This record gives sequence, C-alpha cells and structure tokens, in this order.
Amino acid sequence: MKKITCIHPQWLIPVEPHATVLTQHALVMTDDLISGLMPSEQAYQQYQNAEHIVLAGHALLPGFVNLHAHSAMCLLRGLADDLALMDWLNQHIWPAEKLHVSDEFVFDGSVQAMAEMIRGGTTTVNDMYFYHQAVARAGIHTGMRTVVGCSILEFPTGYANDADDYIHKAIEAYQRFAGQNGVDFRLAPHAPYTVADETFKKIVALSEKHNIGIHCHIHETLDEVAESVKQHGVRPLQRLHQLGLLSAKLIAAHVVHATDEEIALLQKTGVHVAHNPASNLKLASGFARIHAMQNAGINVGIGTDGSASNNKLDLLADVRMAALLSKAESGNPTALNAAQALEMATLSGARALGMEQSIGSLVEGKQADIIAIDLSALETQPIYDPISQIIYAAGREQVSHVWVAGRCLMNNRQLTNLDLNELEEKARWWQARIAR
Repeated sequence: MKKITCIHPQWLIPVEPHATVLTQHALVMTDDLISGLMPSEQAYQQYQNAEHIVLAGHALLPGFVNLHAHSAMCLLRGLADDLALMDWLNQHIWPAEKLHVSDEFVFDGSVQAMAEMIRGGTTTVNDMYFYHQAVARAGIHTGMRTVVGCSILEFPTGYANDADDYIHKAIEAYQRFAGQNGVDFRLAPHAPYTVADETFKKIVALSEKHNIGIHCHIHETLDEVAESVKQHGVRPLQRLHQLGLLSAKLIAAHVVHATDEEIALLQKTGVHVAHNPASNLKLASGFARIHAMQNAGINVGIGTDGSASNNKLDLLADVRMAALLSKAESGNPTALNAAQALEMATLSGARALGMEQSIGSLVEGKQADIIAIDLSALETQPIYDPISQIIYAAGREQVSHVWVAGRCLMNNRQLTNLDLNELEEKARWWQARIAR
C-alpha cells in the first residue's frame, strides 16, 4: 500500500516557478515522490486517511545540493589552518592522507560529514575523494543522495599507484554500484596541475563510453594559472578545451580566476561551475566572478569544499556568503538576490548533476527531497519575505526536518537513522589516532 504524507508549512517555497512563495498550501508525498502541491483545505479533504504534518512557522523547500565536497576530510578538520593552498596540500594534507586514508577512514569520515550535511539541510552531495566504494556505502548508510567523484591523479597515494590504477578503480566502483538508488558516479581528475594530457584524453573517452560526468578543480589559484602558462603555453581552461574536456558533462570547481573570454568559453561549451566561497576566502584563492558568469548564462551551483578548508559543511552559510560576495565583487547590490541564491543552492546544483528532472525543486513527479526550516525564532523575526530570511538570517540549526526520496532522515532536529553519540565517539577516536 502506498504511503501518503501531507506536509502543511506556513510557507511553501517550490523554487519553480522562480521566487514563488505559497501560503496555506500543502505538499503531498506518495512514497518517494512529490504527488502534488495544493491548498491545505483541499489536501485535508482529499487525503483524509493520510499522515498530516503541520509545520507552523516553518518554510518548506527543496533540499540543498552541495556541488563540491571532500566529505571524508572532515576527519582532518582543523589539522592545518591559515595556510596557502599549495603549502596546505604539500606539507600537511597530502602527508596526513598518505598516513591515514583507508577504506575505514573514508567510510567513517563520509558518514560523519553526511550527518553534518543532513543536519544543515543538504540532501545531495557531489563528492570527490578516494576509496570510492566506501563513499558509496556511506551514502547508502546515511540515506543521503550521493554522487561519488572518483579522484584521478598521476602520482601514487595509499589508494592507487598511477593514473591508470585510479581509473581502473573508478570504473570498478561505478560498475559495482550501477543501478543502486541514490548513488551516482563521476570521473574526478583532481586538477590540471596533477593530471597529464594523456590521462585527460582517457577520461574524456571513458566519460563518453559510460555516459559518466566529470568533476575537476579548475582555475582555483593564480599560481595554478601561471604554472600552466609556463609549462603548457596556455592557461588551464584553454588546455582543457584543446583536450576536449569542456562540455555540459563537466563540473568545474572554483573557477576563481576567469577572464571575459574564458567566461564566454565556459558558456559556449555548457560547463557548470561549483562556486566555493568559504574555501576560496580561507585559502586566499580570490573572488570568483559569479555575477559575470550568471549574466553570461553559465549555470553556477554552490559547494562547501572539504571541512579541512572551510571548516564546516554548512551550505546555508555558504550561500549567504556567496550572495554577499557577489554584490561586493561586482559592485552591484542587486547581484545574486535571495531568490537567485536559493536557486543556486537547489535547482542549479541539480542541473549541474543532470538531475534537474528529479530533484532541485518541489514539483509534482520529482523525488521528495525536502527540508523544513523553522523561522519562528527571534533571530528570524519579523518575516516580510521568507526567502530573504532564509538566505540572509537563518542558520543551519533552524533546519528541523529532512526527507530524501520521501524517507525522513531528520525529525525535529533528531537524526532518525544515525546515532549522534556514536558519530562523536568515532570522531574522537580518529582525532587521537591522527594526533599521534
């Protein structure tokens, strides 16, 4: 028998149509799907035997999509702060990963990160790390919709020996979990400065063969751009374009440094951008030209990056930061308004992942990936515009309920399928091990 649930919030914000806010309306879930949006009175009459959940003072909206994350790195949170990117990577993060990263590390770290994200309203994560099968298992274990980005580099780590070994393990993991609900895969060449031309060509061919998307750090720092000009004679984006990487299958993470010509190239080739405002600031990478990208018609979603460079997986805080930075960088106070920012955190991320037909907005027929935010607190009063209040005033601790594919993962701030005390104990165990 199908399970029907009717949710009655004070404000229903479907994201589609743009900037719409419905009052005295209910969302109807049938099993894992959204089966309708209708006036509350009609829902009570039509579904008398359904479960009715009344959320007075709450806004109901689509779950957030974290478009760029390294989930398992939450176990390295705070290990190496206040450093430049390459110093941070070469002297601290990569050595720590070489010593500690394993299937167990990645599973435990990913589960902890996903629990944190769920508590902040994120229902989908586009990840990038090692031990791909451990990330997939963590997604299944937590119930989070998970895109597993399979990292590919030229140099050896504890996970693989060379680029071909990384690629082999990526395809093996992809085939192992093919058809598993809630789990998808992407090939994730780390960056232009860690991946050779021949490897990029192999990745493009495999992407076409298996219809797998690609996820890559691009133009994160000025040093990266300068080194590419020195070594290859062209900037990274132009090199990747020559290698056939730029297409609608690519999610380019960061893209902090882009010229007008490069923005036009990104738009022409259909590349999606994952903006990471917090890590860009913390690592002093710079200010991405998000307003110019969006004006050019580029689809831009938002990511948290990893906890080692953010240091929290708080998409609500990061989308607020993105809106404020876009105004400051462009000199335009109307840039990235609240409704656009909310779309960036939901539908734009879904579009980048090729999932806009199933998630990212509250539309009949889509998957029931839904969150509720309690706006009744003093800190979010009075309310003239609930969308503005969510983007500029609300905190992740006000996320009260989370559903993924109709399954309630958090009810009144309580995780329904994960033990918070167990997660905290595991984090302390890893801290003691890594600190030694």
